[in-house]
Amino acid sequence: MTSNTQLEVNVLTPQAFSAYGWMLGKPMPDGNGVPLFSNPATDFWQEHVFNTGAGGDAELLWVNYRSPSTEVASLEKHLLTQQAIVPLTGEIVQVVAQSASDGSPDLATLAAFRIPQGQGICMRPGCWHATRVIDDEVTCLMLTRRSTTVDLIQHLTTDARASESAIVAIPPQQLEDLSQAAQAVDA
Repeated sequence: MTSNTQLEVNVLTPQAFSAYGWMLGKPMPDGNGVPLFSNPATDFWQEHVFNTGAGGDAELLWVNYRSPSTEVASLEKHLLTQQAIVPLTGEIVQVVAQSASDGSPDLATLAAFRIPQGQGICMRPGCWHATRVIDDEVTCLMLTRRSTTVDLIQHLTTDARASESAIVAIPPQQLEDLSQAAQAVDA
């Protein structure tokens, strides 16, 4: 049975996402100790120091998301590493929840965010999540932990138990209509 209330899709801001991790793609900072460089040809600055967890190697993944479903009936989390996602070819909707004291998803903290192309998020270890698209397929760059990727692939393709991730069923939650959410923000 799907929830009768619709989960609102929020605009991504650093403050709104802070309980789940960090917004990526903010404007260039004024300095304040942040390493940065700017000249007429280029700007670059430290956006986030990524933490893979003890003994982990960082890995870049190319990920194609294709699910436009407005129903969310399962969530995934990674136990050891942060995970960053930057949409390259379109916009995604990231559903997130904090972990309860027993490690399960705390559905009272369930939220959804529009992640525009060219911005991104970095989720804390233990942040439950699911990804949806508004239109067709969206290619994303993902920064994660190499052993977490191997562990997850093995779990998804065999009967092996995942040790660095967890995927659980939740009472189905209904996202607001994704195409209407996109139109409301664009207006």
